[in-house]
Amino acid sequence: MLGMELTTVWFVIIAFLWIGYFALEGFDFGVGMLVPVLARDETERRVLINTVGPVWDGNEVWLLVAGGATFAAFPEWYATLFSGYYLPLLLILVALILRNLAFEYRHKGDTQQWRDRWDLALIGGSFVPAVLWGVAFANIVGGSPIDADKEFTGTLFTLLNPHGLLGGLTTLLLFATHGAMFVALKTDGDIRHRARALAVRLGIAAAVVAVVFLAWTQARTGDTSSAVAFVAAALVLVGGIGAASAGREGWAFLGTFLAIVLAVAGLFLALFPDVMVSSTSPAFSLTTTNAAASPYSLTVMTWAAAIFTPLVIGYQSWTYWVFRKRISTHHIPTADLADAR
Repeated sequence: MLGMELTTVWFVIIAFLWIGYFALEGFDFGVGMLVPVLARDETERRVLINTVGPVWDGNEVWLLVAGGATFAAFPEWYATLFSGYYLPLLLILVALILRNLAFEYRHKGDTQQWRDRWDLALIGGSFVPAVLWGVAFANIVGGSPIDADKEFTGTLFTLLNPHGLLGGLTTLLLFATHGAMFVALKTDGDIRHRARALAVRLGIAAAVVAVVFLAWTQARTGDTSSAVAFVAAALVLVGGIGAASAGREGWAFLGTFLAIVLAVAGLFLALFPDVMVSSTSPAFSLTTTNAAASPYSLTVMTWAAAIFTPLVIGYQSWTYWVFRKRISTHHIPTADLADAR
């Protein structure tokens, strides 16, 4: 009985980690994708990059912990997911590596060509995960071909189905909107006003696409709890767009943040008690019980999580507090553009 209870606990913990990753890394991706749209010159590019400079690496910790927790708590889930979704996950990994290198190396060259090439890595490294994470989770919840041996029997093109592609478009637009809201919250001057106006336009498109995707997902797999989460996500997203229109950047960012939190929570509610749905046969689906580690392993992990999770959350909260102030072009030194980021 204890093992059964702990499997649910760890499903909730992993859901929490993915929610944190998408809500925080989502605006990182959005800022990266919007560099060529919002920035008119090198100084404004530096402003955009500096909005996420102090926090992007901390945001990625959520992904690392989510992957590690899945491996330890649900090894069968980890094995099926990472073997079956190998190519899209590899593309995400390569994109994240290039994106991270762009943050570190863009300022180390003194030519515009050098910076332009790293800008491409930043943009592409933000765009690819923003799309593929949506494709992956749409297929995890909506169903993938999994046989009786818990092995994925499809291909990359199996994942690129209409529901999966709509999921990718949804995360792309949501993250872009979230990023624009974050830029409007963190900057001042002309770039702030451009970001706020763009956030409203992107938000309207994101709301339409997200409602269609979440309604489709609900019709395929959801129950009452996921329906409530999806409706709440749509409402707070609309509220965030309205706040942006009124110039209330803080409330606007909170709206997109909560929209992502509720939407991802809804996906996990629709998924539970499965962890991967089999489109071949419901009997072949991976669940919180048949994919879980031993009760002893889950018990040890629970104690570790209870001790270290509050410390990590506290440290990251402190980081956001320290770097809470707005930045603008007048904060960027003009004497040597290659020396700062």
